Formats: sequence, structure tokens, C-alpha cells
Amino acid sequence: MKNLKITVNGVAYDVQVEEVGEGAAAAPVAAPAAPAPAPKAAAPAPAATGGEPVNSPMPGTVLDVKVKAGDSVKSGDTLIVLEAMKMENAIVAPKDAKVVAVHVTKGQTVESGSALVSLG
Repeated sequence: MKNLKITVNGVAYDVQVEEVGEGAAAAPVAAPAAPAPAPKAAAPAPAATGGEPVNSPMPGTVLDVKVKAGDSVKSGDTLIVLEAMKMENAIVAPKDAKVVAVHVTKGQTVESGSALVSLG
């Protein structure tokens, strides 16, 4: 028996494999162990900015960051473009405000409720 650790799509599995003679197919002896927990996506909190956070309404990947700290935005302006379930979603400013901080970067994965931008 050989104990092997196999990673598939970033998920690690511990398996046992039995070596058999020539002409016979090798088969797993035991079912894969429970996968190791997947690493959590970064969920940055607003770092003492004093601003009101604009949170992600869903888990997804940041496709574009349309603002930077110091920018003035109007209600309805696009702050972040978030991809979720193969759809692009514009995360918009809920009110006229100034961008105090941007908490995400392009390509970052976020969870639902993660702070994206802080407005003041």
C-alpha cells in the first residue's frame, strides 16, 4: 500500500493505492479522505478609515476597480465591477460621497459581505 496526497483543482486528498502485478489494473483501496478546507478568500475590513463601507452583495472576482482613494462619486456611479456566476455586476455608489479607501484589487476573490470601498 502506498499513501499518496493528490491535489485536484487546489483541493488536497489523502488516498491509499495498492500496487498489483503486471496486467492487472491498480485500484484505490480507500475512498479519498475529506478534502482539506479550501483557503478563504481575502475579506479585508475597512482599516480605521472612518468611512462607510460598500460591501460585496455576493461572492465573486473583482474584474475592475473604477475609483481610487480621494475620488468624488455621485449616487449610481460604478465603483467596482464584480464577476459572479459568469456575469459582470456593477457595484455602485449608494450616495454622493468621497472615496476614503479602496479595499480590493483587480483579480481578487471576495466573499459576500466583504468591504470593497469605504465612502465618507
